[in-house]
Amino acid sequence: MKRKVGYTWKLREVMAAHGIFTTTELVPMLRDRGIELSASQIHRLVSGTPERLSLQVLAAFCDILACTPADLVTTTAENAGVRRTATGDVPAPSSAVTKLRPRPARILPDA
Repeated sequence: MKRKVGYTWKLREVMAAHGIFTTTELVPMLRDRGIELSASQIHRLVSGTPERLSLQVLAAFCDILACTPADLVTTTAENAGVRRTATGDVPAPSSAVTKLRPRPARILPDA
């Protein structure tokens, strides 16, 4: 069975809980920890959901905000839905298919 996994990025909420409301406040804090990101890069991390993130940047956010990675990322996993066929959830049995096949044509000689 296939599973569908996802995640929710909650950096903005954790920042607000710690009284940090602008991304420019993070620039010097990240520089103090050896992370050189531009203000626009930090803005994208805060306002969007990153597909990739360096573990060093994640560790720096956790240090700045005194939190764990689990506070910044919430994961979800659920079973993927069953793919439906035209006849319903279950494919038709093979014996029913053979009854529906046309009979081969018989060619008769001209009389």
